[in-house]
Amino acid sequence: MESDRNVEAFAALGHPGRLAVFRLLARRAPDGVRPSEIAQALGMKANTLSVNVSGLARAGLVTSERRGKSVFYSIDLARAGGLVDYLVSDCCRGRPETCIPLAARALQPLGDPSMTAQARPFDVLFICTGNSARSIFAEAILRKEGGGRFRAFSAGTRPYSELNPRAVATLKDFGHDVSTLRAKHVSEFQGPDAPRLDFVFTVCDPAANEECPPWPGQPVTAHWGMPDPVKAEGTEAEKGLAFLEAYRALQRRISAFVSLPLESLDRISLQMRLDAIAHDQDRDRDAPAA
Repeated sequence: MESDRNVEAFAALGHPGRLAVFRLLARRAPDGVRPSEIAQALGMKANTLSVNVSGLARAGLVTSERRGKSVFYSIDLARAGGLVDYLVSDCCRGRPETCIPLAARALQPLGDPSMTAQARPFDVLFICTGNSARSIFAEAILRKEGGGRFRAFSAGTRPYSELNPRAVATLKDFGHDVSTLRAKHVSEFQGPDAPRLDFVFTVCDPAANEECPPWPGQPVTAHWGMPDPVKAEGTEAEKGLAFLEAYRALQRRISAFVSLPLESLDRISLQMRLDAIAHDQDRDRDAPAA
């Protein structure tokens, strides 16, 4: 019976470890995550992770897929959605006016017809762990290419005290003004005086894996993870090439982003477009297998 199956799923989520794994996979959906990455993000031993994933899989909440030598875990989005439907299916029965406005807001275009794009720019935040290279690249690129439609910001979950010198040099080489760029903590964008964000992008996997408070206003989010050029090894030329490749990969993604008809897309369509920007450019990601 469906109710028995749902009870099994809720029981699986009642364990703190299994719930933590499920929530991480939900943050990364629809992408899959390697076991080693999950264990590192949650501070969980490999055998403990295996037990927790097995419990979620038995309840039908998690699936696995082998890609080459690596296994990736993902939440079953249809199953998770079914649980939500099961929980709330009775709440508006006979009173649809209670729920329809909430659903309708999620389907509305981001643009306000009463405002021009110039009067109401979209506020965009890029997040990585250190806020010293990738997110700084993204902030600078969007400022330059946004054409007045966007206000770009960046922050880190554990920011360094200063920007990476190679990142700064790369930006200068491409003609960016770096005078106002600085490393910032995400908390600067979570207070009452912070910009009301329309988009939040994570550009590194560790930042995407971290649990953050909900953003006010429910901005559209996407994960555009890519290798960290700061960790590149080899000759000076090879290290410089890593920064150049990261810059160009972000430039391609942001160019695709700014070309979207944001004012006319509903949130579901927009989310699919943003996810596709990352998936269409998987060649930019050459992370080693776990």
